[in-house]
Amino acid sequence: VQTCGDRAQPAALPPALPPAPLGFTDVNLNSRNTYEVSRRRSAPEHLPHGGGTAPAAPAPPPQEPPERARHRLGIAGAGSSFAEFFTRNFFTKRTKELKPAVQSAPGWKLFGKVPPRENLPKDSKIIQQEYEARTGRMYKPPAPSARRKNIEFEPLSTTALILEDRPANLPAKSVEEALRHRQEYDEMVAEAKKREIKEAHKRKKIMRERFKQEENIASAMVIWVNEILPNWEGMRATRRVRELWWQGLPPSVRGKVWSLAVGNELNITPELYEIFLSRAKERWKSFSETSSENDTEDAGASVADREASLELIKLDISRTFPSLYIFQKGGPYHDLLHSVLGAYTCYRPDVGYVQGMSFIAAVLILNLEEADAFIAFANLLNKPCQLAFFRVDHSMMLKYFAAFEVFFEENLPKLFLHFKSYSLTPDIYLIDWIFTLYSKSLPLDLACRVWDVFCRDGEEFLFRTGLGILRLYEDILLQMDFIHIAQFLTKLPEDITSEKLFSCIAAIQMQNSNKKWAQVFASLMKDNKEGDKNHSPAPKN
Repeated sequence: VQTCGDRAQPAALPPALPPAPLGFTDVNLNSRNTYEVSRRRSAPEHLPHGGGTAPAAPAPPPQEPPERARHRLGIAGAGSSFAEFFTRNFFTKRTKELKPAVQSAPGWKLFGKVPPRENLPKDSKIIQQEYEARTGRMYKPPAPSARRKNIEFEPLSTTALILEDRPANLPAKSVEEALRHRQEYDEMVAEAKKREIKEAHKRKKIMRERFKQEENIASAMVIWVNEILPNWEGMRATRRVRELWWQGLPPSVRGKVWSLAVGNELNITPELYEIFLSRAKERWKSFSETSSENDTEDAGASVADREASLELIKLDISRTFPSLYIFQKGGPYHDLLHSVLGAYTCYRPDVGYVQGMSFIAAVLILNLEEADAFIAFANLLNKPCQLAFFRVDHSMMLKYFAAFEVFFEENLPKLFLHFKSYSLTPDIYLIDWIFTLYSKSLPLDLACRVWDVFCRDGEEFLFRTGLGILRLYEDILLQMDFIHIAQFLTKLPEDITSEKLFSCIAAIQMQNSNKKWAQVFASLMKDNKEGDKNHSPAPKN
């Protein structure tokens, strides 16, 4: 074996190659082995292949024959077996120890390295097994096929999660907890199933009632068209017609019956409507010029001030049945409603336009032609009750409120006393109901049915309907204070049905001490006149 100096001659080394991946070696006292490792790591591709296993390295250039390499490096044939022994033993050990060094950084200590620690995440099953081994508790969840067996209804919510197993990295449920969760889940499923069945029955009941109502309307329409309308004057007061009237008019004949019931005492013709409509259009054009002049005139007396209310109509039309989107600007009935209201303000300048008229005119437009709607509208507002409210005749309005309270106390004494305790007077809720004839406070189809009987019975039915609403919500109102009662009656619930309301209206008796509505109101009028005489100043001599 030649010396280390003979082997490490610089002239005999091959051209420089890319450095091999860095590794870490043991520190040995054998300097020859240490030098052999460093030399062979600098040129691993020239190591002998006598059984040793060299670590992986980048692909070297084409190698020369082994005999020529040995001759160039000065390795004698006789000493090759001794060198290969050390090389084979050393690199076999080095290969096994250096593999982890490439994968992860090892720990360090003096005179060597510490094998890298394994920080691989544990599988959830392994964690579960370790927990069971420490606690000694074993839990086997039921098979998935048996867990939700025979459950026809599954609630689509997170409530079903209580039946699920916990994640494997958490402690498993105990048997008692799993049974309790199973019981809670079954109870929730049962409640949800009952609620669903109840709602389904309710929907079916509503559909059956609707179909029955449609059949009744269809059969009633035949009677109205073929029997009643051709003989209107002779049959309108009969018991049979009044009963059909109470059940509601068929939509196809509703407008015609309303027109006949309201009448035309004012003798308005379609031609007269066109005259006042043209005048209203002229006023709209010249309003911007005349409004400044009208402002200087006496506010309550001049005709110009009353007709100037034409401009106020535009503000209210957009608020009329906003959910229908047919009376707003651009809707199919916007101009029609504007024309009817404008023509009325020119026809009755002493009344002008009052907020709430737009709802009455809109209901008539939905059931009648334009000219017929105007005729019915003008005659309807000419009735004593409507005229008193729309002209804001305070003395007449107070008499109507007093008559209402007489029947209120007669039919609903508990609620009457409850209202009295809060000093809640009828004007707080009745004004809105009377001004719009319930078309704003009730659903439109229900309001039309109220209109049906109102056309039959007159103003009495308006106040009877108010008492029916109070009777329907009596139990709720008895639990409220002043503020909540006023808010509730100003905006009634939207789910009110015609069957419930009319059953409550039918239970209201419009008699007090054998006096009907007209008699009670007449007595109040008489008392008021006598009181005015007693308080009138004495005549001067």
